[in-house]
Amino acid sequence: MSITQQYLLDSYRARQLGVPAPPAPGSQDWQVVREWRDHRQFQAVIAGRPARGRARRALHRWWSRWARALG
Repeated sequence: MSITQQYLLDSYRARQLGVPAPPAPGSQDWQVVREWRDHRQFQAVIAGRPARGRARRALHRWWSRWARALG
């Protein structure tokens, strides 16, 4: 059974049971990749390695705003 066929079957069952339909295949792929990368970066920080990417940029933005507010 292909992904599309499984999706159509799940959508049909959801409609019959009156529950929300499942998300379309592939609609959340990038979100999953982002969450996996963020989790990997979080684990690196916990292990004592430097933060990189989005986590580091977020910390930098927070620190800059905080420093500007003080001085």
